[in-house]
Amino acid sequence: MVKCSFCNKHIEEGTGTLFIHKNGKKSYFCSTKCEKNMLKLNRKPSKFKWASN
Repeated sequence: MVKCSFCNKHIEEGTGTLFIHKNGKKSYFCSTKCEKNMLKLNRKPSKFKWASN
């Protein structure tokens, strides 16, 4: 099982989104909420209670 790159939540197999950066780094996301906060809004997960487990 992989973990979400933003909220560190476990992602079940067959769900979630995989984003591959230009440099080859992989980012896994459990929801579009996490994806938008990290990629589009450039937010840090440590500043959000719901993202820091």
